[in-house]
Amino acid sequence: MSAPERIPPRSVTATDPAAAELLARGELTVRGRIREASNAALYCTVTYQDREAACVYKPVAGERPLWDFPDGTLAGREAAAYEVSRATGWDLVPPTVLRDGPYGEGMCQLWIETGPGAELLALVDGEEPGPGWKAIGLAEVGEGRTALLVHADDERLRLLSVLDAVINNADRKGGHLLPTADGRLYGIDHGVTFNTENKLRTLLWGWAGEPLPEEALDVLAALRDALAASGPLTAALTPLITPAEIDATRARVDSLLAARTHPEPGTDWPAIPWPPV
Repeated sequence: MSAPERIPPRSVTATDPAAAELLARGELTVRGRIREASNAALYCTVTYQDREAACVYKPVAGERPLWDFPDGTLAGREAAAYEVSRATGWDLVPPTVLRDGPYGEGMCQLWIETGPGAELLALVDGEEPGPGWKAIGLAEVGEGRTALLVHADDERLRLLSVLDAVINNADRKGGHLLPTADGRLYGIDHGVTFNTENKLRTLLWGWAGEPLPEEALDVLAALRDALAASGPLTAALTPLITPAEIDATRARVDSLLAARTHPEPGTDWPAIPWPPV
């Protein structure tokens, strides 16, 4: 009698409810290193029972110390950003967990395949953006010439800008935006977030000072409840970031609800990351 045919593992996507369990419990196999990353980032596959997916594993042992982020780890903040994203219901961050791996504790995040989609960033001539675009600022493009850097007036980007304001993202670059073939948008690389000082640095300033959408206000009100001392989001964040960072997150949510507007660039910290892409 011949051996039964082996059924190949089922691939898991970012919208699959089983994704987080797969990342947390699955066996990690390192396939290669992502060389463009500034810290150790490994491309892996993760397999658990009948499920499999590609993922990124960033071990804490491969992190370079940052003088302005002295507390906690990049990996812990990446997982914390996912927990806040999940609490919003917007699911703008791929499933991410903090777990042990081949090189010790680290962040494990589902790999996102990008697909064709609408352009999100552009450089245009002139001082005003065209229809469907929001201005970021002037950028030098060489030979003494400047161009206007713009981002799409896209509701997905707008909600992501609100999430960035909540988590105090200090590095929202164009390369951290991943549109997919099914029309979703994900943001990645959230290692420099949750600082107790205002460090919001992003390309998504196009709505600065404008009223927040009602959807965002409703979500912020729910986040405020979830961030109560005994709230579920506080419980999820407690193993990942410091109590002071949780308090600061709570204060940022309160501030956004009080102002009811998108934040504006501060003067104590560069407002746009460099390089922007």
